[in-house]
Amino acid sequence: MKIIVDAFGGDNAPLEIIKGSIDAHNEFGYDILLTGDENKIKACAAENNLDISAMEIAHTEDVISMHDSPLSIMREHKDSSLGLGMQLLAEGKGDGFVTAGSTGAYVLAAHKMIGEIPGVKKAGTAAVMPNDEGRFLMMDCGANLTCTPEILNQFAVMGIAYMKNVFGVENPRVALANIGVEESKGTQVLRDTYKLMQEQDYNFVGNIEVRDIPFGGADVVICEGFTGNVILKMYEGVAGALLKNIKGIFTASLKTKIAYLLISSNMKGFKKKMDYKAYGGAPLMGIAKPVAKAHGSSDAKAFKYAIKQIADYADSGAIDVIAKAVKE
Repeated sequence: MKIIVDAFGGDNAPLEIIKGSIDAHNEFGYDILLTGDENKIKACAAENNLDISAMEIAHTEDVISMHDSPLSIMREHKDSSLGLGMQLLAEGKGDGFVTAGSTGAYVLAAHKMIGEIPGVKKAGTAAVMPNDEGRFLMMDCGANLTCTPEILNQFAVMGIAYMKNVFGVENPRVALANIGVEESKGTQVLRDTYKLMQEQDYNFVGNIEVRDIPFGGADVVICEGFTGNVILKMYEGVAGALLKNIKGIFTASLKTKIAYLLISSNMKGFKKKMDYKAYGGAPLMGIAKPVAKAHGSSDAKAFKYAIKQIADYADSGAIDVIAKAVKE
């Protein structure tokens, strides 16, 4: 399994990207192809005593920044580290691609350089997040700010394929994110989507309120991209604030430090269970080859798991399942 990695995408590039790639290679055995300035990659590795001898490097000196127009990925930045990575994937030089760079450029490059699976109306960003039951997939998380009921229904089909093939969930429960559980709640699009989903042969469990998402009840949560992106960022922020405050409580005094020692194994288990970094990134589902966007602020751990996530997606056969489903 070879994963192509944009070494210069994101806030912490290239150091954290290189470290995460090394960890993914050592822990999971993936071959890694880094795209970017070879001299800078090697210099960064040498300065930090990192061994990158097992990795390939596809050299390019260009980088598309967060301040560049996403449209420039098809013009002056086509040979950037992000653009080159997409091109190499399109040419079959790897099994998947990961970047923490510009979301707009990444989405546009995926559409233009690789293209959608035939029959897919819109590709959507799918984020896997922790909940009280384990994990769930939410889609769309930002690629499409507004959607028709038919597109949202197709997102459900893609999400089901992912949860079945990547995580082995036998009969994924599909829910529609809304402001209430009643069929009559929400916008006209959501009300029409509810009716359409009721007619499908998958396991539709109805609307789910955002406050209930962390407690479970659904394996696939469907929403428009604007809603999904807001939920995703709030989810991450609340998780971070919660863990910070718990740490503050247990370090406040000698008494609380002793109390922490008594339950430290439980707390470590809780932290691991709710760690969104363990899912790393978000695949752009509906694209004909596996591509994923990692958080712009990803550290080595998050990037390692973003690589694992896209490798699991590539290995699962989910794309073939989606291609068959959208033809029917």
